[in-house]
Amino acid sequence: MTDGGPAGALTSDGQRRPPVLSAIDGIVAGLLTTGIATLLAALMTVVGASGGQPSPVAAVAGAFIDRTPPWLKDFAVTTFGTHDKLALLVGMLVVLTVICAAVGVLLRWRVPWALTAFALVGGIGLVAVLSRPGASPTDAVPTIVGVLVGLWYLARGTQPTPPAVTTNPTRRLVLGTIAGGTAAYIGSTVGGHAARATASRTAAVGPLRVASRVSIPAGADLKVPGLAPFIVPNDAFYRIDTAFVVPRIDADSWRLRVTGMVDREVEIDWNTLQDKEMTEALVTLTCVSNEVGGDLVGNATWTGWPVRDLLAMAGPRAGADMVLQTSADGFTCGTPLGALTDDRNALLAVRMNGQPLPFEHGFPVRVVVPGLYGYVSACKWVTELKVTTFAADEGYWTPRGWAARGPVKTESRIDVPRTGSSVPAGRVAIAGVAWAQHRGISRVEVQLDDGPWQQARLAADASTDAWRQWVLQWDAPRGSHTIRVRATDGTGQVQTATTAPPAPDGASGWHTVTVRVQ
Repeated sequence: MTDGGPAGALTSDGQRRPPVLSAIDGIVAGLLTTGIATLLAALMTVVGASGGQPSPVAAVAGAFIDRTPPWLKDFAVTTFGTHDKLALLVGMLVVLTVICAAVGVLLRWRVPWALTAFALVGGIGLVAVLSRPGASPTDAVPTIVGVLVGLWYLARGTQPTPPAVTTNPTRRLVLGTIAGGTAAYIGSTVGGHAARATASRTAAVGPLRVASRVSIPAGADLKVPGLAPFIVPNDAFYRIDTAFVVPRIDADSWRLRVTGMVDREVEIDWNTLQDKEMTEALVTLTCVSNEVGGDLVGNATWTGWPVRDLLAMAGPRAGADMVLQTSADGFTCGTPLGALTDDRNALLAVRMNGQPLPFEHGFPVRVVVPGLYGYVSACKWVTELKVTTFAADEGYWTPRGWAARGPVKTESRIDVPRTGSSVPAGRVAIAGVAWAQHRGISRVEVQLDDGPWQQARLAADASTDAWRQWVLQWDAPRGSHTIRVRATDGTGQVQTATTAPPAPDGASGWHTVTVRVQ
């Protein structure tokens, strides 16, 4: 006993292990715990033994995302963009590393306290795992096993060690690092490439019965250098969602249920959906977090079965005004029933730009609804459509301060020249995109400095649900210049100049850039 408690890690001559080495010991224990838990969780997912999120790291991240206030979400998206989840992972690993290092140092002085602290950290992960949608008691196994291994490792470190350990890493440290790192790597690899899900996506390239195909006019893409392409490639399409770990679902196991205020509940599977008569549609998707001039917007060709046909099979009852969409990861969004049953191309999409949906964009099936921000419409990995009312149910973001209904605002963006850039004097192309999904764009105007508004040339109109490119040729004089843009939608409504942040129902204002002409 020393200092009123059991001795911690000692050398063979009774001296305490150096603080740095003790801190490393704690970090290795944390690596072992997370690595083994990640590996076991991945194996459970692959064999279908889990309905939730058994990985403690992923579960804690998911729980954190669920409790993120709107202002912090906006900050993360604005600061990190589509890398927000990577930033969260790095932040979590830094915090976990610091905690484990502190536990290792504490182990030098108070063994019971250190082991208790380590177990409490593991308990946080366990609570997060069991709180995830679809969780079952068996999901706790990876975390429990991982924590027990970490505790065993720490306890072993309290035994006296040779004097040489004060200057050189011990064999135990090296082996622990290798074991934890290997388990984490294999677990993340197995979990990220579930064989059955990957195979089912590879097989989903067969022919479909498509009743209505998209025809893109030759003049829809102006091909101005620096201007966003009319069709955004799948690998460049923005991704914003609440899934810390992308669900990888075997299409053959996928089911979609229609429940709630319906005459009859309906369930369809992948093969049933594949046999339906599909529709192709050009639809621009927009994230409600998109700042004025932001890039959280993209246009693609989507192929799928009209949602209204599925809802017609169920027969929504009188009084229903909302459909609560639910994702495989537990995310929900409340969509106006009318937007899913009118004549717009609201689809159960299975393909994106002619290819099976990427996992990141909802494979095997997602919902695409023109005219609404994604947080109230574009449910990825969709598994349930509950016909209900706005009075009875709320989507994921509504209780977090966002509007219950999210119609897309008329917006426009300047892609070239970029703000802060320098351009040569003479003829300069000012170009960008404008969108007002399900209303269309009828005019785009550009203001140079504080001069009169000038009408830009619009690209060919391919669909009222897709954005339109525009361009204005400018004889640029030397000096610093401010450029603004505004659009008019198909109803004649001019884009508002009133500046508003994304919360609670989408940003507004005129996109403005400042350039220097040399």
